[in-house]
Amino acid sequence: METIELNSKITKIKINENLNSINFYRQSDNIIFEEMPAPNYIQNIAPITNSAMNTVINSRQTLKNILDGLDHRFIMVVGPCSIHDPIAGFDYAKRLKKLADQLSDTLYIIMRVYFEKPRTNLGWKGFINDPCLDGSSCIKTGIRKARQFLLTINELELPVATELLDPNSLLYLNDLISWAAIGARTVESQPHRELASALDMPVGFKNNTNGSLDAAINGILAATNSHSFIGLNNNGDSSILRTSGNKYGHLVLRGGLTPNYDKLNVAVAEKKLDEGGLPRTIMVDCSHGNSLKNHQLQEFVLSDVVQQICDGNSSIIGAMLESNIEAGNQSIPSDVTKLQYGRSVTDACIDWETTERILRQTYKKLKQSVKAENHLMREVI
Repeated sequence: METIELNSKITKIKINENLNSINFYRQSDNIIFEEMPAPNYIQNIAPITNSAMNTVINSRQTLKNILDGLDHRFIMVVGPCSIHDPIAGFDYAKRLKKLADQLSDTLYIIMRVYFEKPRTNLGWKGFINDPCLDGSSCIKTGIRKARQFLLTINELELPVATELLDPNSLLYLNDLISWAAIGARTVESQPHRELASALDMPVGFKNNTNGSLDAAINGILAATNSHSFIGLNNNGDSSILRTSGNKYGHLVLRGGLTPNYDKLNVAVAEKKLDEGGLPRTIMVDCSHGNSLKNHQLQEFVLSDVVQQICDGNSSIIGAMLESNIEAGNQSIPSDVTKLQYGRSVTDACIDWETTERILRQTYKKLKQSVKAENHLMREVI
């Protein structure tokens, strides 16, 4: 026995020399360790090319310029709810790239590429966790294929957006991502706020699932500042990370119990940002709570947002659409060869024809507004 004095009381504890007996990871039957390659190993298998690197560097700077008010184009984060089929995903990317080039003087389009899905209860956790869609959880395969997919999309000169869900996964993919979101379920998470403070890219913080803006505002403020925390380096070693802060955090309105994209809710969000001493930079997620989980209503949400801008709103800098080749969604069958090509296995999406039509409509409505802003900016300069 050994006695230890604690708060002026004598506590007796038994010291067990066998440290393994108090290591619950080693003793528990509930966990199995499987070696995972370090981030730099996966990066070396699919190294970033000069073309992909230029896409990332240029797009991150363009997004920062838009947030700083130096570029008056409208950000559109467009793409599938989640990637489950890289072939269909690449097909979609080629279509989006062609359209993005045609609309590039007014819209700055980046592709939504989500590999991880937060689950309220149970369900498919995303391509990184389960690339075979059969519950086998071949994570090493998933992370490698995810990186290769990102590399391919960036080589099209099409920027990529994703959600920050697992902080460890990002280490394998960070150099190929231009914009990131902190989702409604993780916006109150301290590790995610710390991670955002380390990133050299804009990060959108979504309001939480009940619609409150407080967690997102606090998240933006936290990410603006420096942090020190335990994490992994590129060699996979446990390290102390010290960040300098990220000034490009911004608010994403995604709805909650009710939609929050309308003029009144945007004004409330502007006031909240003002009170926090933060820039009035707001993005609207046209899906989720704002569409009442009806993918067909995204079009009407975007139309309302665009009209607010045409009426003079200057705080809304972008919008998000969940879009795929085919409309709707599907369950994952036991025989994955029976999956319908180009249709979501998570949230329902609008189809490509609808996507192209409403993006062209948005372009037409905003074109004159952007022209006027750029003309005014040149006069001021």
